[in-house]
Amino acid sequence: MATSVASALHWWARRKPDQQAVVVGDDAVTYRELQDWSGRIARRMADEGVVPGDRVGLMGANSVEWVATAWGIVKAGGVLVPLNPRLVAVELYKILGESGARLVVAAEQHEATLNEVMGLGHDHRFVGHDEVLRLREGPQEDFRIDRAPEEPVAILFTSGSTGLSKGVVCTNRTLLDIVFENTLTDPGMRPGARTLLLLPLAFTPGLVYGVMITGVLGGTLVAEREIKPSRAVQLIEKHRITVMFGVPLIFQALTAAPEFGDADLSSLDTAIVGGAAVPVPLLEAYAAKGVVLRQIYGMTEVGGVATATWPEEAADHPDTCGSGNIFTEIKVVREDGGECDPGEDGEILMRGPGVTPGYWQDEENTRRALRDGWLHSGDLGRRDAEGRLTFVDRLKDLIITGGINVSPFELEAVISGIPGVKEVTVIAAPDERFGETPAAVVWGEGLEPEIIIAECNRQMADFKVPRYVVVRDEPLPRLPSGKIAKPAVRSEYADIAATHSKVR
Repeated sequence: MATSVASALHWWARRKPDQQAVVVGDDAVTYRELQDWSGRIARRMADEGVVPGDRVGLMGANSVEWVATAWGIVKAGGVLVPLNPRLVAVELYKILGESGARLVVAAEQHEATLNEVMGLGHDHRFVGHDEVLRLREGPQEDFRIDRAPEEPVAILFTSGSTGLSKGVVCTNRTLLDIVFENTLTDPGMRPGARTLLLLPLAFTPGLVYGVMITGVLGGTLVAEREIKPSRAVQLIEKHRITVMFGVPLIFQALTAAPEFGDADLSSLDTAIVGGAAVPVPLLEAYAAKGVVLRQIYGMTEVGGVATATWPEEAADHPDTCGSGNIFTEIKVVREDGGECDPGEDGEILMRGPGVTPGYWQDEENTRRALRDGWLHSGDLGRRDAEGRLTFVDRLKDLIITGGINVSPFELEAVISGIPGVKEVTVIAAPDERFGETPAAVVWGEGLEPEIIIAECNRQMADFKVPRYVVVRDEPLPRLPSGKIAKPAVRSEYADIAATHSKVR
């Protein structure tokens, strides 16, 4: 019995061999080409000593060869370890060491960095993309080693928005269950889905939703190497894209494209957004085009998305993230484990088919996160009387000022709605009187701290209003997943109380 996600490629290569499977820039491969190319890669790996269960790193920008190699690793029975191409040697040393990857397939420009990793003490073999490209042409090849449903397919090291990075295990079973659940609930995720990816392939949205779900559904993945708003809008029309996902920054960038106003976006059946506060004007801009932006809540440990706003509720409940999924349950609990009342803040817990079985060779963090059948998120949320979830903030990000909890997420949602604000993040600044106080770091145009403070005063209690406002003339640092890199912001403004004056 075929138990591997890769068996889908074999099926679609026979059923529709000439359909485009992956399009990146001006390059594309059909299902027959992708099946054969990834099969040749898998056979080469097996011939050179890769055995089922071996971890294999993959590093490079979005490309058709990245996708072919990812499928090739899985077909060889290997465990894919996607690597962020922006990482430096010390960071890669940690990931490769923790995963135990002894083979790394990477674009040639990363060879020097990977040599540095070897200098730090991690032994691995480097294979360049040129070797992968040489395998693009050749005889038909259906080589595949299937592994048991519970065996790992990939280890996704979390993006580290909290400053920590852990190896989340994805199995054949969790990936196929995620596909099954999504096809039941998301209108755009059907056989033949056409997905637009404006994020790196190496992270959860790219690998799980871009490569795996689209591939299993026999769809077409259209991926870009960088965000070009005008081109992205044109791609939606050209390929009749049915699925698009990303952080608010991506959807906002498209609205600024000259082509957005007249563009036909009617093919977009599933448009999901998360990872940061979603301004209501952004939801309204897409609603005017007939597109329902659905806010999501999720994390790598659940395959990316645990819940999304129901389309029919998106307009009336723009700050909520739905009430779970058909097989994924959510609850909000107090510190003692008791379930919170409607409107009461507590930790978000999840259970369902997409939940990871644990962190790679990390029993302590696995026990901490997975308890009594529930995944403990470390995030703060609340549910209304109908069960709709509102994400409040990450527990570790909460600012405690004068003994009162302040949610940076709530502040960011207010400030992001101010005209001229492009990006905002809120961090804690030390304060002699209150212990901590909110500090807003903003990138935008035509902004003055007084404008920001006035709007915050209008919408929230005094203790929540920032006492420091920094208006930058450049974007905030971001993780490759598209989220703002809060650890980097905290580091940059660690001395904010000494280097900046209070604005109130």
